[in-house]
Amino acid sequence: MANARSGSLATILFLFAFPAALHQGAAQEPVVSQNLVTDDVAVVEGETAIISCRVKNNDDSVIQLLNPNRQTIYFRDMRPLKDGRFQLVNFSDNELRVSLSNVSLSDEGRYVCQLYTDPPQEAYADITVLIPPGNPVIEAKDEVLSEGNETEMTCTAMSSKPAATIRWMKGDKELSGKPKVELTYDKMYTVTSRVTFTVSKEDDGVPVTCIVDHPAVKDFRARKNLEVQYKPEVKIVVEFPHGLTREGETLELTCEAKGKPQPQRVSWLKVDDDVPSHAVIIGGDLYIDNLNKSYNGTYRCVASNPLGESFDDYVLYVYDTVPGAEPAAHDSRAGEGAPRTVDHAVIGGVVAVVVFAMLCLLIVLGRYFARHKGTYFTHEAKGADDAADADTAIINAEGGHTNSDEKKEYYI
Repeated sequence: MANARSGSLATILFLFAFPAALHQGAAQEPVVSQNLVTDDVAVVEGETAIISCRVKNNDDSVIQLLNPNRQTIYFRDMRPLKDGRFQLVNFSDNELRVSLSNVSLSDEGRYVCQLYTDPPQEAYADITVLIPPGNPVIEAKDEVLSEGNETEMTCTAMSSKPAATIRWMKGDKELSGKPKVELTYDKMYTVTSRVTFTVSKEDDGVPVTCIVDHPAVKDFRARKNLEVQYKPEVKIVVEFPHGLTREGETLELTCEAKGKPQPQRVSWLKVDDDVPSHAVIIGGDLYIDNLNKSYNGTYRCVASNPLGESFDDYVLYVYDTVPGAEPAAHDSRAGEGAPRTVDHAVIGGVVAVVVFAMLCLLIVLGRYFARHKGTYFTHEAKGADDAADADTAIINAEGGHTNSDEKKEYYI
């Protein structure tokens, strides 16, 4: 029993004395060597870090691992340090690999891999402890907004290491925020981002998302849906008729009004005149039966809520009921074209064009026949031209009447 205790004590003394003796015996300061390799480690607080000391070409030299205070954690495969969080993962001639569990911020620093040669060789592994931020908190200046107004939102990510970055999204559109970073007394970082934007009615119900980026966490975000109030949107729908409005038919119009808050009052009126006395108005519906041309005009639906008033117009044009005549179809709504129809003026114009064309044709034909009428020839006064005087000419002419064969007329 005494011999066993003496052996254990001797081993412990050797672990502490031998590295010191080697260090004192070394005539030169340790140098950074390319023969000894290690890696920096980033680890989230509470998780496990792995430190690896690797030797490319080992000549049976001793490998040990030191903490930032240069205390020996492992000497070969033996652990002098009384910290059970350090455990040997692998030991060979070319590697000393150690794990450190339940990492805390106090474990952060530079760890030393040391190879006992002459001079001693060292390599350094920096352990960085990552501390994720708390849940992001998003706050809005206004809970309920009105269209066209500007609003402001803030998002805060507290107590992280290193400092987090914050991005903003409104729906699928990225917004530009203004960050502010503060270093707290416990060497943690608090980041606050502020964003300002103007809302429209299309933003109602759209989510605004604060996205926190940090090496220790992924997809860390907070969300708030916008509530935007806006004045009514009004649209008149023609329920009947589906084609042209003609005399004697019934007109049915429905006024569709949407707003936030929902319009409580919807009314009908006729611009520059009164609504026909027999018209029926039920809520947003307007009924006018037995149409005639005196009802022509602009009918307006008006809807309102606390944010304002809006309207839509319908232009009524009643057509004659003419069998066989089907004027071109059109939309009677305001701003979408005036009524188009074939009326008496158009018919009169067509008739005038036809009459004018016929007159022109007659004139052309008359000129044509006049120029091709031909020449009228007569031998009734043959010989009169050769008479010496007038009496002789008359006698010659009279004598010509006795010969009926010489009196001929030619028509071409």
